[in-house]
Amino acid sequence: MTIAEQPEDWTEPGAHPVRPGVHRVPLPLPSNGLHAVNAYVIESPEGPVVVDPGWAMPDTEKALAQALGTLGHRLADVAHILVTHAHWDHYSQALRLRETFGTRVRIGRGEQPSIDAFDEEQGFYPRQIELLRRCGAPEIAGRVAATESYEYERDLPQKQPDGWLDDGRRISLGPVELDVFATPGHTRGHVVLRDATAGLLFAGDHVLPHITPSLGLETVPEPKPLRSYLDSLRLVRGMPDTLLLPAHGPVTLSVHTRVEELLAHHEERLDACAHEIKAGARTAYEVAVAMPWTRRRRRLDDLDLFSQMLAVLETGAHLDVLADQGVLVAADLDDGVRAYAPS
Repeated sequence: MTIAEQPEDWTEPGAHPVRPGVHRVPLPLPSNGLHAVNAYVIESPEGPVVVDPGWAMPDTEKALAQALGTLGHRLADVAHILVTHAHWDHYSQALRLRETFGTRVRIGRGEQPSIDAFDEEQGFYPRQIELLRRCGAPEIAGRVAATESYEYERDLPQKQPDGWLDDGRRISLGPVELDVFATPGHTRGHVVLRDATAGLLFAGDHVLPHITPSLGLETVPEPKPLRSYLDSLRLVRGMPDTLLLPAHGPVTLSVHTRVEELLAHHEERLDACAHEIKAGARTAYEVAVAMPWTRRRRRLDDLDLFSQMLAVLETGAHLDVLADQGVLVAADLDDGVRAYAPS
């Protein structure tokens, strides 16, 4: 497998060729945590098809328009938009382009519950606040509840797509055929798109080359997002290997290599979580406090509020998997906190 020449800095603006007829377009993000999101432009007889066109902001629209211009297209020429999941940095610009140009938008069918339940007043996190309390982190839950959503989030209500991407469906784009695979975990309706002929996997946030994706950060998270995520990684591992076209980070040569790394990472985290429970911790929050975070091995208190929320919820997801495996036992206490103990 080979990749067309890519810039050393994966966030460098432009339309960077991956294979003939497929270009990667990094788009800016408003948040500090992630520097850019990759949109992908696929040439088709009807016009360009864009996968994950980014966060709806003027800078994002400008960057996408400029990249399309280098390929001889305008924003109005985009024939279809395919979205891997309903997070703002993937879905909101799709809705804005539809509003402006009437472009058809499709997203994984499993995202429907979260799209239907989204409330502009409550934002994304009402269920996460409940889960933080269940994890024994009421102080973090209170701070998240008191945090106002960003203005650009309030301005972009979730809306229904024009159509759904169903697991097992094949999308024909002239000579290009994309197979849709449901890969729940990061969100319950996440999908990846696989071009078997060209050896490409448009992976969204399911497989990222440098970071591990969050789990179940959505309006209606599923009960066991880590279990689903691990199953989805194994699903992708069972396919013939391809190039990895991620939403964040550079294109890399092997999906399988990164999947193995992610599976090993979560196995290590499961072992570490079990160790902390056996050492006396009882809640997801207590385990998260005892664990190192990020590659710099920072403590929970050193993280920003959003990262603290993700860390505690991820810990709870790991503990629930350990309970399913029989390594731990779980019990919901009278105050709604879930406690864990060695089995």
